[in-house]
Amino acid sequence: MTDFHDTPAADEALRHRLGIDRRRFLSTCSAVAAGAIAAPVFGAAPSFAQSQVESGGGHGHGRGHELVPAGKRGIILYTVRDATGRDPLSTDLPSGFREVFKELARYGYKQVEFAGYGQHANAPGGANLESVEGAKLLRSWLDAYGLRAQGNHGFIPSSWPLSQADLDTFKKHLEIANILGMDHMGTGGDPTGSSYKADWDVAADKWNALGEIARRAGLKLYTHNHDAAYGFLLDGGPLDAQGRPTRSSGIRKLEYFLKGTDPRTVWLEMDIFWAHVAQYKFHTYTAHDGSTRENVFDPAALVRAHNKRYPLFHAKDGTRNDTNGMGYDMVPFGEGVIDYTTFFSRVGEKNYHNPMVEQDNAPSDTDLGQSLKYAKIGYNNMAALRKKH
Repeated sequence: MTDFHDTPAADEALRHRLGIDRRRFLSTCSAVAAGAIAAPVFGAAPSFAQSQVESGGGHGHGRGHELVPAGKRGIILYTVRDATGRDPLSTDLPSGFREVFKELARYGYKQVEFAGYGQHANAPGGANLESVEGAKLLRSWLDAYGLRAQGNHGFIPSSWPLSQADLDTFKKHLEIANILGMDHMGTGGDPTGSSYKADWDVAADKWNALGEIARRAGLKLYTHNHDAAYGFLLDGGPLDAQGRPTRSSGIRKLEYFLKGTDPRTVWLEMDIFWAHVAQYKFHTYTAHDGSTRENVFDPAALVRAHNKRYPLFHAKDGTRNDTNGMGYDMVPFGEGVIDYTTFFSRVGEKNYHNPMVEQDNAPSDTDLGQSLKYAKIGYNNMAALRKKH
């Protein structure tokens, strides 16, 4: 059976022995992997990982003052989704999960967060790795390049109460997460898109139940949140025509969710960019008495108040733009104006939090290597963050 733990050098030597070009070699790997999935080597520590990753990719100077330790520097694969989805037979750029893992490890990344398990059909393993067999193959590649999976933006049941089909799918994703060695499993969306207290009560009940199932499987269930979740809860005042409240007590929706969920079973991933967008957008509310009141959101203060409930971050940057309704335009991590030095200094717990570099708009139709270039910039800038003296 083909050994998918072989080193990149061994791959190249095999290709030359076979006398075939790179594209044909990759096509052969895809066919073999589809029928023969290698078992993962848990706890592997190859020399490649030690030289490239544990050293922090050459950014070890001043290590005692770094804000994000080398082993905590991660990236969500959504940032490079064009690369994992690229046809390896049509380009010499890194394509598919295996080659992208190799490239990210070369930059110095130690952790990844998945955004689903799909890749191009011509990549080794085939298009859909959302299975036990696919997870074993992914795990073998992660181990080979010294990477650890920390989470996934995957399946969270929409039905409540749970249908049997949704429960079975949820448990399958928990099994996949365990094979991949994750500590966390989550979703890329808010618990609910509603602004009403009653809907957030239902969401809390649902997440408490799902979180308990995940806990029994040894995983922390997390919700990833965008700006809307930090808007103000509608929980009082005059009712509208449908009998719903129209005004707020000043409690933010996610703050209410934190109070209504069990800290032992429900966790969160703050997208720091979207939290700053919320700071820009949601700074006043209409109180129950009809008055307008100000309440400026402080993302770092929310994390400090619930520190252990935030094992994951999305580290995404932006430049100011007061014309687009959000206050920011996305740019590569470290190239914007969001003060990550202050943020990471204020939240502390640097050996607990796992920041994942993300840039939604990194892929480009004109520069096909852009997302990986931005991933490298993001790693270098994260590695360079130091405490203020």
